[in-house]
Amino acid sequence: MRSATTTAFSLLVYFLLVAFSLGNNKNGSIDDDCNMIMWRIGAIFDPTTRVGKEQKVAMEIAVDEFNSRNSKCSELVINFAYSHAPAASLANYLVNKKQVHAILGPLTHQEAALFSDFGDEAYKGIPIISLSPAVSYSTILPTEPPSLIQMSSDVNSQMQCFAALIGYFKWRKVIAFYEISNSFSNMDVGLITHLSDSLKVVDSSIEHHLAFPPLSSLSSSKSFIQEELVKLRTKNVKVFVLIQCSLDFGLVLFEMANEMGMMGKDYVWIISDNMASLLDSVEPSALLNMQGVIGFKANVNEKNDSFGEFNVKFRRKYRSEYPEEDGYPSPSSYALKAYDATWATGKAMQKLSKSNSSELMKSILLSDFEGLSGKVNFKNGKLYRNQTYRIINVFGKSYREVSFWTPEFGFSDLVESNEMKMRIENGLGWALGSILWPGGKQTVPKGWTIGGVDKPLKIGVPAGGVFNQFVTIKFNQERNETLISGFSVHVFEAVVRQLPYYLPYVLVPFYGTYDDMVVGVSNKSLDAAVGDTEIMPYRYELAEFSQPYIDSGLVMVVTERPRLKKAHFIVIKAFKLKLWILLAVMSMSTGAVIWLNEYVSDNPDFSGSFPQLIGSMLWFSVTVLSFSQRESIKSNLSRLVLTTWLCVVVIVTACFTALLSSIMTVPRLEPSVLGVDYLIKTNAAVGCNNKSFIIRYLVNLQFKPENIKEISSFSDYPKAFEKGEISAAFFEAPHAKVFLAKNCKGYTKSGPVYKLGGFGFVFPKGSPLVVDISEAVLKVTQSGEINQLEEQMLISSNCSSPSAEEQGPGLGPELFSGPLLISGVICGIVLLISIARFVRKYWLYISSIIANNAKPALRWASLVLTRCYTRIVRPRSVKDSNTVIEQRPNAQQNVEITEVF
Repeated sequence: MRSATTTAFSLLVYFLLVAFSLGNNKNGSIDDDCNMIMWRIGAIFDPTTRVGKEQKVAMEIAVDEFNSRNSKCSELVINFAYSHAPAASLANYLVNKKQVHAILGPLTHQEAALFSDFGDEAYKGIPIISLSPAVSYSTILPTEPPSLIQMSSDVNSQMQCFAALIGYFKWRKVIAFYEISNSFSNMDVGLITHLSDSLKVVDSSIEHHLAFPPLSSLSSSKSFIQEELVKLRTKNVKVFVLIQCSLDFGLVLFEMANEMGMMGKDYVWIISDNMASLLDSVEPSALLNMQGVIGFKANVNEKNDSFGEFNVKFRRKYRSEYPEEDGYPSPSSYALKAYDATWATGKAMQKLSKSNSSELMKSILLSDFEGLSGKVNFKNGKLYRNQTYRIINVFGKSYREVSFWTPEFGFSDLVESNEMKMRIENGLGWALGSILWPGGKQTVPKGWTIGGVDKPLKIGVPAGGVFNQFVTIKFNQERNETLISGFSVHVFEAVVRQLPYYLPYVLVPFYGTYDDMVVGVSNKSLDAAVGDTEIMPYRYELAEFSQPYIDSGLVMVVTERPRLKKAHFIVIKAFKLKLWILLAVMSMSTGAVIWLNEYVSDNPDFSGSFPQLIGSMLWFSVTVLSFSQRESIKSNLSRLVLTTWLCVVVIVTACFTALLSSIMTVPRLEPSVLGVDYLIKTNAAVGCNNKSFIIRYLVNLQFKPENIKEISSFSDYPKAFEKGEISAAFFEAPHAKVFLAKNCKGYTKSGPVYKLGGFGFVFPKGSPLVVDISEAVLKVTQSGEINQLEEQMLISSNCSSPSAEEQGPGLGPELFSGPLLISGVICGIVLLISIARFVRKYWLYISSIIANNAKPALRWASLVLTRCYTRIVRPRSVKDSNTVIEQRPNAQQNVEITEVF
């Protein structure tokens, strides 16, 4: 029975083999015609990291799928090597011992070059596809091997994304640090250079940078990281950029930062793709240490069907191989790139009939297909792709996407379509969505902190300034406090009110020179300085200055000396043209009224023919001004008119004489010294503020040091001028304004103004306050508040108004309006009386003239009226039974009326 069973089983196996053989023969006898080629891929991965585990699982899935979908004439085999040793030595082991045809793994440029230089001659052309989680360089290094293909992220795109985020929020200073990716390679040093170059484009810079050793090399990683964070916490800059790190390092870093209070208000943390892409696998409890962190991760089209199938396989296989792993086993972009690299290698091997390293390299470089990580297309030995990043914000137990970024479009809204095209709203870019920052605030952090409520800024103000109008320091004994005010202090207070945040500070008197105060800001003994501090090049080397809040220059002030006025027709300019015309009209009117009244009164001095009367009237109008008329006045009305007019003449003459004497005798003023060259040639003494930079400036202008007198008090300048101790004083332009405003007469500006930088507020080098304060200064300047403060506190004085001569020669009729009005009214009344008397006296003559000329005038008027009447009221035809009746009686009446007249 047992023998029969064995026989039956043997027959069954035999028939199955025959059927299998026949089936192969029907398909063309492939087993007989093709030679089976065994292609081997060597893979290097780190089993201790999440990236290494994901890459191993993804490559295994890719090999299984490739072998199941492709011809049986070739088989793809993958050999793994654990990265417990340098990658170059592992690559050499895979080539020599496992005889692989291509290598996939986290090899850097230098490691690939080392493998090519020191490996066997037969294996130097073996393709190496780099899957390093660290960023790579877009430029080809001189030592870069020709067989290296780069599939890791490009450093330029990542640094540009960092800069785009920093520039968007206008952070001027950042602190950058990274974890060294490989103890053998020093390529990580270039990350800082690339980031610095990208930040320059957005007007930002790196304040401080730090390199952490690999986490695996630290015996006590938390203690080491804590010590470094303590140092960083003392920095004023609070924007931390984590350029590169492993997931484990990042989790430890944020755990310690959270414990130290560095994940609270005013802090900013930005992570890169090599950590952000792995956040899906992080425990929610670990994400609680990263609240408010922003970053960017490579964009993946998760709606693709191929991605969905791969995702299911990846989760199942990952859980089976690493059951001890916690978290959500979602594939990152590193797993997708490893999968695509394996498929690209397999496709290239399938096209070859035999093993040839150079041909395999060329075939891989010609790869062009749509992979899970995006388009797989190599150019110049790198994965050629317009990288798109998703901007993320850690919130709660996960993260959310707030925008997308590409080097071409910047921040944009990504439209999910087959082509994955970018859309720019209105051509103006895309604003980032709402972001929750560390500390639970939605207000954008300013990125730095200086001082605080417990430790306000210590701002120095000059206590020994000559012009206390800018900074005034008084001590109140009753309250036991120092009161500080002045123009510069008020301007600074107005500027601080324009800041978008609260700035605590305290003003501290500084007893020293202005240069010493700038040095104090430079060595951090003072946080800033406020006062009338001139912006000078040598000071700018020590500290930074804000935008000047008032323009300045070097001005020379001298005493005034008399200068006689030289002008043609100076007599005429004593009165204004209106007054001259009014006086002429009044004089003619007065003469005419007196002449008419005297003529009516039968005064023989005012008789004669008509032309003689006109001449005598004009002559009388002129002679009456100087009281030289020969005609006697008999009428009391004429005497009244003449008396009032003579009073006006006396008043006007007295004013004219006084004003003309003033113009002729009172000199105008001009500078006593017209230029700097005259002072230098005459060896004259000049004055300036005590211990001022002006001393150095005057020495450069060839003034002798012994001729430069330092004056320590504002009131000492007039005394020095009066005693002849100085011939000129040199001030900064704002100081000169104050001096001339307080000393109204006797001093003036002279010579050219030497342009200076202006008065500004002083800050330490690299202070983030400089930009904000400068912007606030511009706002206060444009609002006109500084001009108002300048007029109130600097230019205002108790000086009397300028004299009439200083305002310009020429009196107007306003000063004589009263007397002229009285004279005019009296003259008018007398004129009416004279006309009435004239008509009464000559009424018979006037009536005879009227009678003689009345009849012709009446006839002419009647004729005109008749013509007008006949045209307006002309005969009209009355239509009655086709008969026309003319209205002749009206016409006859018109004729009769005409005849009567």
